[in-house]
Amino acid sequence: MSADFNNLTPDRILNAVESGLRYDFTGLTAPLPSYINRVYELQSATGDRLIAKFYRPGRWNRDALQDEHDFVLDCAEAEIPVVAPLALADGGTIGEYDGILFSVFPKKSGREMELRDDEGWRRLGSLIGRIHLAGSHYEAENRLVMHPETTTIPEVKMLLDGGFMSAHQTGRFKDVTNRIIEIALREFEGVELQRIHGDCHRANILERPDEGLMVIDFDDMVTGPAVQDIWLLLPGHANTTRREISLMIEGYEQFMEFDDRQLRLVEILRAMRIIYFLSWCSTQVDDFKFQSNFPDWGSEIFWQREVADLEHQYHAILNDERLNGEDFQ
Repeated sequence: MSADFNNLTPDRILNAVESGLRYDFTGLTAPLPSYINRVYELQSATGDRLIAKFYRPGRWNRDALQDEHDFVLDCAEAEIPVVAPLALADGGTIGEYDGILFSVFPKKSGREMELRDDEGWRRLGSLIGRIHLAGSHYEAENRLVMHPETTTIPEVKMLLDGGFMSAHQTGRFKDVTNRIIEIALREFEGVELQRIHGDCHRANILERPDEGLMVIDFDDMVTGPAVQDIWLLLPGHANTTRREISLMIEGYEQFMEFDDRQLRLVEILRAMRIIYFLSWCSTQVDDFKFQSNFPDWGSEIFWQREVADLEHQYHAILNDERLNGEDFQ
């Protein structure tokens, strides 16, 4: 990681944003919670509150960030409530200062949504359907493709090659991930992939007074199956949330047809997300902040717990009623 990224002083932050937008700011540089990037609330000389995001070097290149911005701007053009990046003075939305890429956004706040009734679930499904309709018009050529061949298999290899586990846990991990991948490859056959949010959990959907729902944080947008943006919003596993799934799809299909066969992927995607997070953590082990937040990462007890979770998730996949009747063992 660039040393400059760890030393974003107020002067450097303000110089970057003022040079990008070409107007003046006050001295306010309030840091906001964010582990991956560096995010600050700023105030222009005219009193407008803005959010500046400085992107962690090595995570996404400029082209991948542009794919994200294009998707958000497509949503905004379709009048979907999102927080779109502001145009900088050069006409683009991505600036660069001392080798660090950054963008600026209007400040928009809200509270985490509450789902009180059936209509709330339908409304949520409608919102995802609108996002996917906007996402279906173009491709994201520089973003990850959420598929076991392109994400999960390399992530498992990274974890096995990294020597993070004892021999015993390595054997268990290899066995359970091989079983999960075997099912995943079969169930992904013929699944349509498109631009999706990718990390559409409840904390990324806010309720704004008198304005309804707003979607935030497209940082992890990918090309993937539509159901990824549905299952993350569920309060439990697929076989215990049939009603919520049905209501969301009802709302979704006001804007986009939903392929019900993708429902077979819900528990598979949950397993893939566990593997993804383990893989991502393995790239952060030398970061001091990561070590402070995850002090037991990599210990024998840690891997016992994580492998047990994957084994439990494997059985959840097998027990999913939509997969009954097929011999996956």
